[in-house]
Amino acid sequence: MSARREEVRVNRREFIVMGIGVAGSLVIGLPAMASAEGDRERMLGFFVQIDADGNVIIGSNQPEIGQGIRTALPMLVAEELDADWSKVSVRQMPLGIVKTEEGYTWKYGGQGVGGSTGLTNNWDYMRQVGAIARQQLVRAAAARIGVDPAQCTTRPGVVVCSAAGVEIAYGSLIADAAQLDLPEEPPELKSVDDYRIVGSRKKTVDAFEIVTGRAKFGTDTIQPGMRYAAIARSPILNAGVESFDDTRARQIDGVLDVFAIEGPKMGEPYFVLASGVAVVATSTWAAMRGKAALDIKWQASPSADDSSDKFWQENEAMLRTNGQVVLDDGDFEGAMTGASRIVEHKYRIPFVAHAPLEPQNCYAHVKEDSCHVIVPTQMPSAASRAVAAVTGLPRENIRIDMTRVGGGFGRRMPVDYVTEATIISQRTGWPIQLMWSREDDMKNDFYRPGGTHEMRAGLDNEGKVIAWTQRLASGSKHYRRPNKPDDELWTPELYPDDFPRRMVDNMRLEYFHNAIGLPRGSWRAPAHTANAFVIQSFLDEIAHETGQDPLQLRLDMLGEDRELEYTNHGGPTFNPGRLARLVKFVAEQIGYGKQLPQGRGIGIATHFTFGGYAAHAMEVTVSSAGGLSIERIVAAIDCGLAVHPNAVAAQLEGGTIDGLSTALGLEITVRDGQVQQSNFDDYPLARIAAFPARFETHILPYNDIPTGVGEIGLPSAAPALTNAIFAASGQRIRTLPIGDQLKG
Repeated sequence: MSARREEVRVNRREFIVMGIGVAGSLVIGLPAMASAEGDRERMLGFFVQIDADGNVIIGSNQPEIGQGIRTALPMLVAEELDADWSKVSVRQMPLGIVKTEEGYTWKYGGQGVGGSTGLTNNWDYMRQVGAIARQQLVRAAAARIGVDPAQCTTRPGVVVCSAAGVEIAYGSLIADAAQLDLPEEPPELKSVDDYRIVGSRKKTVDAFEIVTGRAKFGTDTIQPGMRYAAIARSPILNAGVESFDDTRARQIDGVLDVFAIEGPKMGEPYFVLASGVAVVATSTWAAMRGKAALDIKWQASPSADDSSDKFWQENEAMLRTNGQVVLDDGDFEGAMTGASRIVEHKYRIPFVAHAPLEPQNCYAHVKEDSCHVIVPTQMPSAASRAVAAVTGLPRENIRIDMTRVGGGFGRRMPVDYVTEATIISQRTGWPIQLMWSREDDMKNDFYRPGGTHEMRAGLDNEGKVIAWTQRLASGSKHYRRPNKPDDELWTPELYPDDFPRRMVDNMRLEYFHNAIGLPRGSWRAPAHTANAFVIQSFLDEIAHETGQDPLQLRLDMLGEDRELEYTNHGGPTFNPGRLARLVKFVAEQIGYGKQLPQGRGIGIATHFTFGGYAAHAMEVTVSSAGGLSIERIVAAIDCGLAVHPNAVAAQLEGGTIDGLSTALGLEITVRDGQVQQSNFDDYPLARIAAFPARFETHILPYNDIPTGVGEIGLPSAAPALTNAIFAASGQRIRTLPIGDQLKG
C-alpha cells in the first residue's frame, strides 16, 4: 500500500471552532448559529468532545443502516486525533442544517447514505476534524512546557515531549486548548503507513447494544402523549378512495380518529405511495384493528388491468421494434455484418421488494411553529424537505432525529412514510407514531425495476468480441420523478461506461420504457444487480458457444491495469485490471479448472459497482432430480483501503447472501393491478441452510483511497451461481428467480 502525506485545506471561518462545553469538556466542531444562548449546540456542529477523564465522544453524522458507518467514520477522526480507541464512544447527530443568506447549508457536513457514498464523501472531512483537534492539543501542551510544537508528538490520548521528558494527557489540556486561536497553516494528515486504528479490526461500536436488544430503532420510539397510526392503503395500484365507512372501526376500543389521505394521481410524482385511510388510536394494536374494520370503496384505477404477464409480453413486443439508442460507439452495424459469428440471448430480471426487517415507521409531532421527527431514514434532509412541504414550516424549525435503521437497501431513501406521519400529526395535532405492518411494507414499496434484456455479440475469426449490444425493455425507476424527461428514463437502468465499454470498439445500448403502474426505486446496487447478472451470464454463453474458457475470455477482455473514463456514479475512472485481478484470484482460490465429479460445477463472475470491485467463484452440485446445493463460495472485494475491515467482510458476506437469496426465490408479481406477495411466506428469503460452511471472504487492498462497500458485494453473486449451475448441469438460467427451473 502506498504511503501518502496530505495537507488539509479548509475554510477556517466556516469549518471549525473550539471551546469549553457546559460540562467542562473540550469541544471541537463546526460553528452553528441556530440555538439559544447557553445551549451547547449553539457552538457545535459535527463535533469531538474530550472529557477531563480522557474519554472521547465523536459525533457520527451519517445514518447507520447496517453498513458500519457509525464505526468507520469515527475511526477516521480517532486516527488523526490519536485517541485511545478504548475510550472512544460515538453519538448519533441529528440532521444539521443552518439557514444563511444564500439558503440552507450543512451544519454537520453532508448527511445521507445511498450509493455506497457514506464513507467516500466523508473521507477527507472526518480526518480533518481529528487532525485539527490533535494539532490544538499539541500546541497547548507545547505552550505549557515552553517548547516549540514541533518538538511534541502524541501517542494514544497523550501529548509527548521527549526532549523535556514530559507527557500530558489530553484531558489535562482542555482549558489551555480551548483558549487557542486556530493557526493559519492546516495540519498534515497521517501517512497511511502510520495508521493504527484505520484499517485494523475494530468491533462495531454498538454491537453489544444490538445483541442485547438495547439498540434503539425507529419502532422503539416512545414520546410523551404519543398516539399511534396505521393506514389502509389502496390494494390496487394508483386507485384513490371513493368513499369509506368507519362505523365499525370507531367502535374499537382505543380508536380516536379516522380520515382519508389522498395520494398522487397516476403519472404524478410520489409524495406518498398510495391513497388510503388513516386510523389513529391509543395503541398500534388498536390502530391496526381499526384499519381491518374499515369498509372502503376504491375508485377505478388506470392500472387495474396491469399484470406481470402483460408486462413481459409488452417487453417482448417492444424488443421487436426500434428503441432509443443511448450509446453508439464505433461502427456497430458494420462490425455485426462483418462478424464471423453472432451470439444472441435474452434474460429476464424480476421486480423485487426491499423487505427490510424493520417495516417503515415514523414519529412526527407537528406544532404551530415547529416539528420534531424521529425516523429510521437514509436521507434525513429529504425528510426535512418533506415536512416543510406538508406544513409550510421553515426548515430550521424542523428537527430530524435519526435512529438506527433496521434495514435500508435503498427503501429508506424515499420518505413517503415521513410525509404520511406528518400529515396525520398536522391533521390531529397529536404526536404520532406511524407503523406499517409487514404486509403494508411488502405491498407498498418502490420495487427494483423488472426488465427484459436482449444481448447480442459479434465475434471475429479468432473468437474476439468485436461488437456488443444490450437492448433493455424495463420499467424505469425514474418514471414519475419530478421534471424527468422521457428521453432520460434510461439513465438509471443502463450505465454506458460499464464493462465492456472501451474494451469493445463497436458497442450499442438501446432502451425501451414500459410504464407499468408498479412503483419503482433504488434497490441495493440498483441497475448493477440486473446488468451484472446479464453481462456475466452472457460472457459465459459466448465462451461456451465459441469453445473458449470463461475465465480467459474475461481476462482477455479486461486486460491490464489502466484508468478508463467513467462518467457514471462511482467514477471518474474505472480500472478493468482490478476486476481481472479479483476474478483471477477467486478462480485460483476455488480451484477453477480442476476435475470435478458429474453434477458438480464452478462458476465465476466479477463486476465494478459504485467505485468498488468484487468477484465471486462458486462451486455447486445439481442432482439428477434438480436439487441444488451450494458447496463453496469464494468472494473477494477491492475497496481501495478497507477502513473498517470487519464491516467490509460483513458487507461482502451480507451482499453475497442477499444476492443469492434474491436469485434463488424472490419475485414481486402483479395480477389485476394488485401486488400478489404480502409476507415472507410467499416472498421466501433464503434460509441459513442454503449457504455452505465453506464461505470465504477476502479483502484485496489496492491503494489508500477507500470506497463504500454496502452494495459492491452483491451484483456478481447471482451470475457466479447460475454460471456454476450451467457448469454442473448444462442448464442455463436466463430468467430469475431460479425457483424450480432445475426441476422442470
